Amino acid sequence: MGARRRKSTRKLTLSAILSALSVILLALGALVEVLDISMAVIASFAVILAVIELRGKYPYLIYAVTAVLSLMLLPMKTPAAMYALFFGYYPILKEKLERLPVVLSWVLKIVTFNVALALMVLLATVLVLPGFEMTGYAWVWLIVCTPVFVLYDVALTRLLTMYLLKWRHRFRSFWKN
Repeated sequence: MGARRRKSTRKLTLSAILSALSVILLALGALVEVLDISMAVIASFAVILAVIELRGKYPYLIYAVTAVLSLMLLPMKTPAAMYALFFGYYPILKEKLERLPVVLSWVLKIVTFNVALALMVLLATVLVLPGFEMTGYAWVWLIVCTPVFVLYDVALTRLLTMYLLKWRHRFRSFWKN
């Protein structure tokens, strides 16, 4: 029972460290507005690592803790909102969707992204620019951002492949001890 408890404690500690690092990255994105999307994407790498190395409940915990803390603590909520509404949970969803047939997987990924983007545009319209009509612009956002999302997903897959093939063995002792 002692070894099992130590392993569980180690995973929880790593999850806390990854969550804290993610909140710090999102805070950097909140302080330097040009970095808001970039930091939301980079903060999601903690969830990616948890999906690969920790598995189970830990990716969900990292996502939830990071989203709640960043939404509560950050002065500018844009990176936290992007993380909470899409980038934070997407690595978990990506792992599940990629078990499906390729076409169905891509359809569900794009639908998920477009729903998240529509929600972000709606929240921005309601909270930031009340009274501003964005229905005409929402379609432009979807048309422009969907190909960018596809590039993001392909780049993420390549980065994950590179991690699994080239870097993972270097960090094995860090994750598994």
